[in-house]
Amino acid sequence: MKRIVWMGIGVAIGVIAFRKITEAQASIGPEGLNRAVGRMADGLFDFADAVRSGMHQREEDLRAALGIDEAGAGRR
Repeated sequence: MKRIVWMGIGVAIGVIAFRKITEAQASIGPEGLNRAVGRMADGLFDFADAVRSGMHQREEDLRAALGIDEAGAGRR
């Protein structure tokens, strides 16, 4: 009976290890690298958009506080 339990545990560990190795190989290959770079680029673009939006909002707040209108902003 002990041998059957240990054999079952060994099989379970083998299956888990096989899945992890397969997953690691998929992420190391060209498709995995492309996915990783794509996710990083998307995150970078989202961050840049958030920064631009924040800058625009802050500029509007400063213009309102200083009493500068938008029509006069184009005349530099």
